[in-house]
Amino acid sequence: MRRHRDYRILQTFALIGVAATGGRHLAAQSAPTLDDSLPPGANYNVAQFRFWAPPGAEVLRAILVLVPGSNGDGRAMAQDTVWQAFASRNKLAIVACRFTDKPHDQNFIEDYVNVSRGSGEALLDVIGRFASRSGHAELAKAPLAFWGMSAGGQFNYEFAAWKPERVAAFVVNKGGIYYTALTTRATRAIPALLFVGGKDLESRTSTITGLFALNRRGGALWALTEEPSAAHVVGRSRDMAIIFFDDVLPLRLGRSGALNALDEKTGFFGDFKSRNFAAVGDTPAPNVPTAWLPTARVARAWQAMVTEQPFERP
Repeated sequence: MRRHRDYRILQTFALIGVAATGGRHLAAQSAPTLDDSLPPGANYNVAQFRFWAPPGAEVLRAILVLVPGSNGDGRAMAQDTVWQAFASRNKLAIVACRFTDKPHDQNFIEDYVNVSRGSGEALLDVIGRFASRSGHAELAKAPLAFWGMSAGGQFNYEFAAWKPERVAAFVVNKGGIYYTALTTRATRAIPALLFVGGKDLESRTSTITGLFALNRRGGALWALTEEPSAAHVVGRSRDMAIIFFDDVLPLRLGRSGALNALDEKTGFFGDFKSRNFAAVGDTPAPNVPTAWLPTARVARAWQAMVTEQPFERP
């Protein structure tokens, strides 16, 4: 009973906020959210989270996890109407995160993205609490889809390396510090987008490009995607990520929370030199790394991104 009362109270306050603003931003403000936090852990100082679920959804299939840049507060992303619309049509909950480091000497290295040391377990713990509080018990063991920027992408990558059985898909986005090089076969089987910015720091770009090349050679179902004119910014990566998630999640999410394996042959190769793509089929993989793209729609978005052409909005 307590969790349903919490939801009603939050929804009442949200509606008061709508009245105060004359009804603007109705979709964002009328949807209930839940907040939670955990005490400091071994590799983080602050761990705070915000939960949102589509109103009226009976069963939710997975969780979209949103992680901001270095030591940032990403909780407001749970109320972003673009992410909410995406979550609604795919029957997902949203968990948006804030992690901060303990004081340490190397301030440019985020300790909390090394998820196996405590921050990953913190995320799983709070998901279990949100599952109970929201009345969606199915979320306690639900698959996760990760999007993040900079250190957020680093967190996503390391979580996929740590708990691949929980991850439906993930995005790496222009980050610079990673703890894992060659991932396991299970992690390489998770579809992923790895974004680099053509005007970002060379160290970030070369790090992500190297991680991609190493794991793609091992069969990773990943796509390296350059935004030629982007520096260290989100750019169009969110829009392409939503297209990617829209197409790949129905392929990955099976019954009762099971994750379906994807067959590389059903996807598309993206060629980095020609910037064209072609169906994989029975064609042997080329000797040079290629992007792996799950559908023709994602392949078209990839081509538009790397050639700086418009693509359909999610």
